[in-house]
Amino acid sequence: MSLQVLGILLLIGLAAGVFGGMVGLGGGVIMIPAMVYFLGMSQIEAQGTSLAVMLPPVGLFAVLNYYKSGQLNFKYALIIAIAFTLGGYFGSKIALNLPVSTVKKIFGFALIAIAVRMIIKS
Repeated sequence: MSLQVLGILLLIGLAAGVFGGMVGLGGGVIMIPAMVYFLGMSQIEAQGTSLAVMLPPVGLFAVLNYYKSGQLNFKYALIIAIAFTLGGYFGSKIALNLPVSTVKKIFGFALIAIAVRMIIKS
């Protein structure tokens, strides 16, 4: 691995960590596009890599900060985590059986729809 690639990986991780801790964005919004455009990964490979990054205790220190300030609902988090696990399993099965171009389009449209809704509702 070259120093340039290592630097890009570190920047992607730092950016995803900062945005994840700050506004809950990281994997889909930061890591996946960065890996596709700066590292030349396929959409599917970037998605798989992003999920692998999240396997360790995701945002442990960020979660601790939110917990200490009383801004964490464990019951809701647990229910969502269980559903997320099931959804992630079935979503990965679907993505791996679609053409990469279709997955990229779905991803892009999802980002646009979320962004437009957040801008209009704020």
